[in-house]
Amino acid sequence: MKKLDKLILKAFIGPFIATFFITLFVLVLQFFWLYIDDFVGKGLDLGTIGQAIVYVGATVVPLALPLAVLLSSIMTFGNLGETFELVAIKSAGIPLLRFMRPILVVAILLSGVAFLFNNYILPVSNLKLGRLKYDIINKKPAFDLREGSFYTNIPGYAIKVGKKEDDDSTLREIIIFEKDYNLQDNIIIANKGVMKVSDDKRFLEFKLIDGWRYTERGSRMNMNTEFIRLGFKEFKKVFDLSSLQLGKTEDSLFKDNYQMLSVRQLTVTIDSLERIHDNFRKKLTTELGPYVAFTRQIDSLDIAVGKTARPDSMNDIIPDSVFSQTNERVLSQLSIIKSTLEINKSEFEARSKSLRFHKIAWHEKFTMSVACLVLFFIGAPLGSIIRKGGLGTPLVFAVIFFVVFFLLNNFGKKFVKEDVMPAGWGMWLATYILVPIGVFLIYKAMHDSQLFNKEFYYRAFRRIRPMLERLRKNRGEAQPQ
Repeated sequence: MKKLDKLILKAFIGPFIATFFITLFVLVLQFFWLYIDDFVGKGLDLGTIGQAIVYVGATVVPLALPLAVLLSSIMTFGNLGETFELVAIKSAGIPLLRFMRPILVVAILLSGVAFLFNNYILPVSNLKLGRLKYDIINKKPAFDLREGSFYTNIPGYAIKVGKKEDDDSTLREIIIFEKDYNLQDNIIIANKGVMKVSDDKRFLEFKLIDGWRYTERGSRMNMNTEFIRLGFKEFKKVFDLSSLQLGKTEDSLFKDNYQMLSVRQLTVTIDSLERIHDNFRKKLTTELGPYVAFTRQIDSLDIAVGKTARPDSMNDIIPDSVFSQTNERVLSQLSIIKSTLEINKSEFEARSKSLRFHKIAWHEKFTMSVACLVLFFIGAPLGSIIRKGGLGTPLVFAVIFFVVFFLLNNFGKKFVKEDVMPAGWGMWLATYILVPIGVFLIYKAMHDSQLFNKEFYYRAFRRIRPMLERLRKNRGEAQPQ
């Protein structure tokens, strides 16, 4: 390895690691910002939150890697240009592509690592995150009684307290509605009570003092019911809190989702869906064949009746005595045909949508890997052109090009989902557009272009300014007095 390669790599590794973890942190925060309403108030322990952070971090790595490569490459070559090291390297006769080579090798390796990550680790992370997110979203809020409002998250009960003491356990003016689907609800009213949650968080115990319990016995079918009012000095009521706990859903519930599959599994699934897709016409022909058998007799009808003697309407063929009966049978057959077509249409659209989504997932494992290489071809020449280091100007350009990449990638994915473009075009839309831009920037960087130098545009404007003034003067003289 040449000293130049070591210099370039040393200047690249530091910014890359820093920008990668910063980008990862921002993307993880974005996820929790989107799902903040589903996480707050659930009483989640630190272990569950830690698992969610790890799984979310793994799922956003494919997006963080290209952005880190883009920003760090701009910063690396921008720092070298700002300190005139690029000038020294070029004055030694070393072309741009030569001192881009060490980072190019790193970008290729990162693309390979990104593909392996997308193919083997990302499906597992999506599976675990999908299961955990499902459990958290379906978990009811943690137990929290509030003064003057009903708490209804315990199935079958509605609890209201008038006042809570400072110890947060002693309650006043307690009302408990117990749902009874046979007759009216049972009611417990107490002037005072002490609330306690069991150590295993599975049960809630109410020690009620000085109150009444109202119950009605009987059935809706019998008008003779029995109303019972029971007074008590002390009454113990236990509630089951198992419905509030975080459940553990099996991974098998999500394992067949297209986001949870590797390239090999996606290929097998796509082949299976395409075979079903191709056989759909045969299936439809078989189902509709008995109802459109008359189409095979059209030629025979022409020969028997004669093309010149073709009847004007069905009344000329079908006698009046059986016309009504025949019309009903025709309408019945048409109704069956319409129903069959609608059912098959829904099935066809569902299978087509599933096929498109699987193709999106298959192509995305490659496009997000190649994105590291594509954005490097933009970032490296861009940094050598702007010749600015730090996080100011490089961050602005990095954000602009990454937003362009992100929007093009999402537009292409949307086009494929809506069946506007095939997957081979839609999922590679960002690559097809950004590669020519990268080639253009490399060409400009190799020829020491001043594409982003404001002094260049200022000097160009100064040269054409006299021409504009003469043109404006001539136009004023040409106007009639």
